[in-house]
Amino acid sequence: MAANNYTMATEFILLGLTDRLEVQVPLFVIFLLIYILTLAGNMGMIVLIRISPRLHTPMYFFLSNLSVVDLCYSSIFAPRLLMNLAQSKIISYAGCITQHCFFVVFVSTEGFLLAAMAYDRYIAICNPLLYTAIMSKSVCIYLVAGAYFGGILNSITHTSGLLRLSFCAPSIINHFFCDTPAMLKLSCSDTHVTRTVHFILSTVIALTTFLIVLVSYIAIVFAIMQIRSAQGRYKAFSTCASHLTTVTIFFGTIIFMYIRPGSSFPKDQDKIVSVFYTLVTSLLNPLIYSLRNKDVKDAVCRIAGKVAFLK
Repeated sequence: MAANNYTMATEFILLGLTDRLEVQVPLFVIFLLIYILTLAGNMGMIVLIRISPRLHTPMYFFLSNLSVVDLCYSSIFAPRLLMNLAQSKIISYAGCITQHCFFVVFVSTEGFLLAAMAYDRYIAICNPLLYTAIMSKSVCIYLVAGAYFGGILNSITHTSGLLRLSFCAPSIINHFFCDTPAMLKLSCSDTHVTRTVHFILSTVIALTTFLIVLVSYIAIVFAIMQIRSAQGRYKAFSTCASHLTTVTIFFGTIIFMYIRPGSSFPKDQDKIVSVFYTLVTSLLNPLIYSLRNKDVKDAVCRIAGKVAFLK
């Protein structure tokens, strides 16, 4: 299309979750509470792991980084969603691109971290005698650095694709954040290459990390089934239950959203699913790991005991 026949968009209108005024105040309160609990839960997990010597292990090193990612991840969406519910629906072009850029960074990094955590559990259960040697401090640092690097590289690729497109006014996004498929629908440029790259990268990264998790847990299940005592099997599986719960929620919603035909489900259903992988998972992760993990609960009790003693 000829650019001089169109007005280029300098801002976007986010329609948000709903246009029903009677539910926007209750939703504002709910999502504000979710955001506050997410910040408190993830910051608490980071501090707890930092100050508890017994939690200075590879598993909790990955978990602390997962909490850092969740803090950043939720802060990309929650403030903008709260503003949207307060009837501030306009976001600048630069703001939209920036939100999209950081969204891809942290969603990709979280997927890579969950795969690294699955590999860590695989080594811990299937090769316990070699665990300390294989999962050394340097290896853990390399895995975490690789997760961040992969997230940044994926974001640069996606964002550069969007920057090459033109968006013609009026640009109305039927979503509560600047998601890639929603933005591609608004472009007045040829989006074929960008759509193809987006689908291929999303599919490769999501399926690769998911397969790493799946293969790791298949091996873990076989290893656990070879343990003779029921108590031993329960103890081995309990160390993986929290991570498995997190993986199921995260990858289930991501694969549902991005690796399927775009018209399979109504847009409102897409928005509900998006709430899970943008906000709810960041809230649930610290709760899952604290409520289902004996080491974390013991660390909390020890710190609470020390605080009570000092008082």
